[in-house]
Amino acid sequence: MEKIAFHNIYKPGQTVLENDLFIHNHNPEMLLQYDSNFISFKRMPSVQEFEEAHQYLRNFHQKYGQKHVRFYFPDGEELSGELVAFFQQDKDYTVGFLELFAILPADFPEVQEREEIKVENVTDKTWNDYLEFQYEQDSVYGENFAEKKKAQHLRNYKDESIQQLIAFYKGKAAGSVDVIIKERTAEIDGLMVHEDFQKKGIGSSLQKSVMDQYKDKTIILVADGEDTPKEMYRRQNYRYIGKKYNLLKIYE
Repeated sequence: MEKIAFHNIYKPGQTVLENDLFIHNHNPEMLLQYDSNFISFKRMPSVQEFEEAHQYLRNFHQKYGQKHVRFYFPDGEELSGELVAFFQQDKDYTVGFLELFAILPADFPEVQEREEIKVENVTDKTWNDYLEFQYEQDSVYGENFAEKKKAQHLRNYKDESIQQLIAFYKGKAAGSVDVIIKERTAEIDGLMVHEDFQKKGIGSSLQKSVMDQYKDKTIILVADGEDTPKEMYRRQNYRYIGKKYNLLKIYE
């Protein structure tokens, strides 16, 4: 299997500053998206270094009306005791972690085909179905966010390195996933199933379609460390690669 690390994971945006301590990623087209506007530390910072990086990012974000700061810490490293103690002093800090998984398509379990489930690559014919489905899911985070995401979905649709898939259950849009295609990997991103259609095999059918289309690549994905889907990935033979701590603070 291809050697995989978190740097293989797609993050929209651009590097606006890189130094010995961190990389600052900024996405001017999606200012409200926490996970594409962040600082990623190249080594574990001291409390003082973190405070300085925090102030830098806060000042930068305020110029653009952004009300969050997001930080990622080095792959596989535990947070230092002094950082943990520092974060615990501020109840507005949310500490979490991501887990990285990978699988070779041949190792994915067989999925029973079901007549009521149809998975298709998004085309001009199904574009409106996909967009309406995404809008409903995105609007949970506010109408402004959902409107911005519409433009992002359109950019992705025109991007040859991104393939969007939609699943229908008895003719109704029920799930979707985006696939970021690189030379050796295909990344499953934004896999979601509508709450009305959970536990019907739709998520597995979407993944199976990815496996069938990208047999020659390593399939990778990131799961929230505290979410239940990661247990599903383990059952589906994904290999756990490692974890990465993150931190979020949202300002009023």
